[in-house]
Amino acid sequence: MNDIAIQAFHASLSENEVADLRNRLAQTRWPDWLPGSDWSYGVDGAYLKKLCDYWQHDFDFDGHVTRLNAWPQYVSEIEGERLHFYHVPSRVPTARPLILVHGWPGSVVEFLDLIGPLSDPEAHGGDPADAFHVVVPSLPGYGFSGPTRNHGVNIAKAASMMNAIMRALGYERYFAQGGDWGSLTTSRMAQDFPQNVAALHINMAPGGNANPMLPVEGLSIADQHELDQLRHHLMIDGAYAQIQTTRPQTLAVAMNDSPAGLAGWIIDKFWSWTDHGGNLEDAFDIDHLLDNLSVYWFTGTAGSSFRLYHENNYRTQYTHSRVEIPTGVARFAGEPFRWPRALVEWNYPNIHLWEDLPAGGHFAAFQRKEDFLRVVRAFFRNQSTRGAKTRLTEELPKPTRDRCGSIR
Repeated sequence: MNDIAIQAFHASLSENEVADLRNRLAQTRWPDWLPGSDWSYGVDGAYLKKLCDYWQHDFDFDGHVTRLNAWPQYVSEIEGERLHFYHVPSRVPTARPLILVHGWPGSVVEFLDLIGPLSDPEAHGGDPADAFHVVVPSLPGYGFSGPTRNHGVNIAKAASMMNAIMRALGYERYFAQGGDWGSLTTSRMAQDFPQNVAALHINMAPGGNANPMLPVEGLSIADQHELDQLRHHLMIDGAYAQIQTTRPQTLAVAMNDSPAGLAGWIIDKFWSWTDHGGNLEDAFDIDHLLDNLSVYWFTGTAGSSFRLYHENNYRTQYTHSRVEIPTGVARFAGEPFRWPRALVEWNYPNIHLWEDLPAGGHFAAFQRKEDFLRVVRAFFRNQSTRGAKTRLTEELPKPTRDRCGSIR
């Protein structure tokens, strides 16, 4: 298990790749928008055109690559699939290992600004006692992990791959944190590998039956109200999951060919799943939004990311994990996928910390960095990995140049 080969990775972009993106954006055949429709019919035309114009003319692609390469990163072949990950060991002797897992339509970009404060808190005004050895993987089929190669790359497979890479790094006991698919993946890791996952923190906590549209008995009035709000959200905003589950390749043709189409599909979710007060850039820096979009575009993994929904039969057969290990839950106020605590406790009966935060949305690590750091540190501060060890950076291969868009 621990003899998995690990190869250093370094992202880069060629002039031809950037020129191709800019040309495609310049040639976009825009649809019509009804006057005053704003975001009520989906993505707002004025905002999307502004975003794509900035992507074409003003986005700093060299800066994008620099941000991606700010921390050591690697790739490995695990169970027939490629897995990309950042690995930043802390120099603090008491640091403990932590894996952070993103979801859709996010990427490792969500966590880049958190790696420093988590691995070296003292340098960022924090307490050295909160130091972690940080691992941030790209989900199979996402970003630099590249398109999946085989059928059946589902949450169970992703969980097995992530556990394998943690053990290959020398972490026999470690912490895990996730949101969206990252929440479901780390929960499956906790269920399948409780001997390795010491404690779990999630900022999207699914509860009860995997299909919230099914009847549930015995809830309080307050819990029933919260469940009704979730059902309402899924009714008006759940079609994306249905089509990504049933027809991922049909959608992939458009997303892989049109950067404007990809931007519209993804930015619509950042808008609708975030509390931003009507201005998305009050919640996210435009360069960060485009860092995330650029990872999907240049790696050609939009369609492969959709397949995760199909492989899990997400809307029909998927069941939530049963997690017995210590669990922390943070629910940000703007998170649309909110299950009542009574249902969450069906799946997570060992909740040590539950916190409802007054602001922030689905992409909490990306949007509310200080709040995210606080709740993650607060939970894991009282958890133990009991003697976990690390392979330090000098023991891993050194980065070599590789193309951002080439997945080899």
